[in-house]
Amino acid sequence: MSGEFEGRIGVVTGAASGLGAAVARRLHDQGATVVAADRSEILGADWVSARCDVSDEGDVRRLFELCRERFGRVDVLFNNAGISGAPARRVHEYEAAEWDRVLAVNLRGAFLVLRAALPLMLTGGGAVVNTASVGAVRARPGFAAYTASKAAVSMLTRQAALEYAGDGIRVNAVAPGLIDTPLAGDLTPQMRAETAARTPLGRLGTPEEVADLVTFLLSGAASYITGQTYLIDGGRCA
Repeated sequence: MSGEFEGRIGVVTGAASGLGAAVARRLHDQGATVVAADRSEILGADWVSARCDVSDEGDVRRLFELCRERFGRVDVLFNNAGISGAPARRVHEYEAAEWDRVLAVNLRGAFLVLRAALPLMLTGGGAVVNTASVGAVRARPGFAAYTASKAAVSMLTRQAALEYAGDGIRVNAVAPGLIDTPLAGDLTPQMRAETAARTPLGRLGTPEEVADLVTFLLSGAASYITGQTYLIDGGRCA
């Protein structure tokens, strides 16, 4: 798929590390102009960097104002920023403030980014991939806010796909299992080892493997795919 995104404008949130960094690199390598957004500073001259906390409506507005002013449009979006809410605790022990923090980033943030990006796709069409999680379909003790938020992202994906199909905008989601990213560092070594042992492929996934799926869904090769959430979990849900 070399050059698949030549001349396209791509936005990636949570781009400083992990899945976001892998997808930003892949889009750039395949010809896109990438706007890489994160709460942390993103170094490098390969893309336009923007500081953005997706839970902050003003930050999100400024991110897409930058896109409008610099490029006039957005063609592809990896709506990826998220947090785990670790350390784990059961529902009756879960602090309301922590619940609100996780949903503010994972769900409200995904909505704010989607809401701001879609108007920049209405004229020329586009493609969106949201980051859900295997937690959208499989509960994990102690992670109520995370699993609830990711299940909601999966439904938000279907909703947006239905509403914008007539505008030439496709919206899908990926649902990774345990991937070797900084987010996985929120788990204890024992939890990581147990998850790997229960995964049929016997290991954590890599950001590059998820980037393969994301860039496929953003590409023209996926032109008849919308409203779907794709598990990429090493067979964990099987």
